[in-house]
Amino acid sequence: MKPLERVVSLAEAADRVRRLKRLGKTVVFTNGVFDLLHPGHVRFLEQARALGDFLVVGVNTDASVRRLKGPGRPVFPLEARLILLNALRSVDLIVPFEEDTPRRLIETLLPQVLVKGADYRREEVVGHDIVEHHGGRVVLLPLLPGYSTSKIIERIRKLP
Repeated sequence: MKPLERVVSLAEAADRVRRLKRLGKTVVFTNGVFDLLHPGHVRFLEQARALGDFLVVGVNTDASVRRLKGPGRPVFPLEARLILLNALRSVDLIVPFEEDTPRRLIETLLPQVLVKGADYRREEVVGHDIVEHHGGRVVLLPLLPGYSTSKIIERIRKLP
């Protein structure tokens, strides 16, 4: 199996982002669980990538997901979620994180564009204050109707 070349530590991501910014590149950041990767995730990541030159994706570790979503989640362990994200052309770097929020990643990377789904309000987006304070912007992307990991899991559980 191919190594997960785009999965890096926060320190490695910070070094890469610094170099890109020195070259005048726009760094975009988003984060999530990305459990049961579906067309909504793929479309979201493609749209996020189109907002700049380089997309960094923060991914919650399994322990973080359990704290946020409860027992039984994630469906796919971190390694499987990383394999799927690593296969997407739109994703340039992936940084797993243990915390419940990506605040430390955002503080360290200082992306010019912070992206979340339109199910959030700007002021609810973790790190919006940091990014805006440093001259960046927050973008809320529309979600693809009919795709929600939680709703997919509910439908599966109801199957006979």
